[in-house]
Amino acid sequence: MFALTNVMRDYPWGSSTAIAELLGKEPSGGPEAELWMGAHPDSPSVAATPDGPMPLDRLIAEHPESTLGSGVHAAFGAKLPFLAKLLAADKALSLQVHPTLERARERFADEEAAGVPRDAAHRNYKDANHKPEMILALTPFEALCGFRPCAESAALFRAVGTAIAASGAEVPALLGAVEMALNSRMAEPMVVRRAFEALLGGGDETTALVELAASALADGGAAVASAASGLPANALSSLETVVDLAAQYPGDAGVLVSLLLNRVSLQPGESIYLPAGNIHAYLKGLGLEVMASSDNVMRGGLTGKHVDVPELLETVDFAPSGVPVVPTRTTDLDQHMWEPPFAEFSLQRVEISADSDPVPLVQNGPLLVLAVSGSVLLDSPRGDMALSRGGSVFVPAAENPVMVHPHVDAAHSDGPAVVFAVTVAG
Repeated sequence: MFALTNVMRDYPWGSSTAIAELLGKEPSGGPEAELWMGAHPDSPSVAATPDGPMPLDRLIAEHPESTLGSGVHAAFGAKLPFLAKLLAADKALSLQVHPTLERARERFADEEAAGVPRDAAHRNYKDANHKPEMILALTPFEALCGFRPCAESAALFRAVGTAIAASGAEVPALLGAVEMALNSRMAEPMVVRRAFEALLGGGDETTALVELAASALADGGAAVASAASGLPANALSSLETVVDLAAQYPGDAGVLVSLLLNRVSLQPGESIYLPAGNIHAYLKGLGLEVMASSDNVMRGGLTGKHVDVPELLETVDFAPSGVPVVPTRTTDLDQHMWEPPFAEFSLQRVEISADSDPVPLVQNGPLLVLAVSGSVLLDSPRGDMALSRGGSVFVPAAENPVMVHPHVDAAHSDGPAVVFAVTVAG
């Protein structure tokens, strides 16, 4: 087992306190958006080895069979197939989508052949992998995820028009065009695509509509509530989201694209998954994000970064769908398991008190283990390691089984110890 030092990303949308409070550490004073735990070459964790600190991607590349196990090595090559992040958002992340594996491989090869620097602002593909992911809420967590049914979106845009008219302003033609597109009798994916393209390609018209809509909704009061009556239960929160996003990203097309998307509120312990093509944006909250080891992101709004509209349109799945919830499965030993339909990863939570029996971790090859409360002892046939709040460990596949024991310090803690562990899907 190897203790890890992980990389913190300081994106401006990040909270300055949430991750530090969870892990019992002093905040840095700046935004702490994502704590990366894994072996992605852009920000690999550093493992404490007997020979000194070593980046985790190098450790795995030099010892793939013992660290990954033969099955994982054969399936994914000499690299850790998953990446975990603590994600803390104080404002919305970019509206984004991730490619299929086939598209990632093809487009990455194209950009490599064209000589596009990997750190270029306009580069789309940072690696040759796809990025299916899940987010587990650790606090109340707000998000946008996938497309709503067209009828719901049309009703929301109609409510925006009602609020604009009530403010005394003229309803812009672009809003009518979007509503008309959503009421079309064509197949829903084509309808959604047309509305999406109209907003992204509207230029100054979209900017003006965003500003007018946000102003009317912010000042509309009873008129907005009346416009939202008879709509789905979360319609009012969707309209309020327009106001919030416009304040964060003035004039951005993504503000109104949000009305095409499912509005999601997760409570702690609830989770959703994001397959290739699912357009989404995390809005606010602290969560544990797990994904295939990739940093491929196509952005569609709510950002000052590069937006490649043609590539985005070829990557998005425009079919309306329900919210893809990851159900929680509880094992006979009271572990909580989240198992999205991806080969690269599954997530588990173990809670253990001072008087608890040891609990075996579910392990399908390598493990990443993070402690968020209390103190535990990880015990394997090759050795053991104490893990306290804020600490993380990489467990090679060769160290199996791993038992979680209450640590001696647990008797003096304020409550049970809690650890999360990520492994390959079974």
